[in-house]
Amino acid sequence: MHQLSPYQFIDAISRAGSIRKAAEALAITSTALNRRVLALEEEMGVPIFERLPRGVRLSTAGELLILHLRAQASDLEKLKGQIADLAGERRGHVIIACSQALLPFFLPENIGRYRRDHPGVTFSVHLRDRAAAEAALVEHAADLAVVFEPIRLSEVQILATARQTIHAVMAADHPMAGQETVRLRDCAAYPIGLPTVQYGVRHLIDHALLRSSTRLRVVLESDNFDFLRRYPAQERLISFQIPIGLPDDASAEGTVSRPVDTRDIPEGLLYLCQLRGRTLPVAAAKFAAQIEAALDRRYPA
Repeated sequence: MHQLSPYQFIDAISRAGSIRKAAEALAITSTALNRRVLALEEEMGVPIFERLPRGVRLSTAGELLILHLRAQASDLEKLKGQIADLAGERRGHVIIACSQALLPFFLPENIGRYRRDHPGVTFSVHLRDRAAAEAALVEHAADLAVVFEPIRLSEVQILATARQTIHAVMAADHPMAGQETVRLRDCAAYPIGLPTVQYGVRHLIDHALLRSSTRLRVVLESDNFDFLRRYPAQERLISFQIPIGLPDDASAEGTVSRPVDTRDIPEGLLYLCQLRGRTLPVAAAKFAAQIEAALDRRYPA
């Protein structure tokens, strides 16, 4: 237990919402963990947690303290990376919060390429919707976010963008599979599968439908884009995805994808972001530069 930093145990308690649950996750006794909290509160002169009937939550002072501790931990990682670079061996840990579309193909390829050159760098990749990814940057819980439409927070600094045309995914033998582009009104003749409302693809489709007389017959909704990408092979259903989440050759999955005419659904933007004003650790900054270059090559402006 003596090896736990204040950041580690405060962060664990705030996420668990309970000293007992946090103690279980940290493999220590709740009594010992509570003593650490009480000792820190006595040192600070204010309560760090509000005690609730069922658990605890950070007080205002606790929120300020954990933001400070997260910033310190980030600065330490940056320093470690700079020292490792001086020795000619890049080390560090990169934490990424991202949209689902990045997980099947783009990030595995780019992380693999980076680690082949720098095997001392480790990664954490977390699936987050747009709001959660932006919050992770603000809380120093992620170094980078790669998310699709829209970005809202003023605290976010945009490092790169890539235009993404919404694609209709359908079975390889679908009647519309031979078209170069598809119209939304033609999709309305078939059952439709849509992502749930928190995703950027759905955001663009819903806004397009508000401006149109077209009505889609939605028979399937899911928060899993892998499922939505593969399901059209089972029936004449059309789902939607952005190019970065599609394989180069979908024939093995029995599907094809066709861009939706941008007169019906405008292009969206994929954003590579970091927290505004933050100096990233070396490993994260170098990986961000690699991602930016990869997006420029694949989706030139």
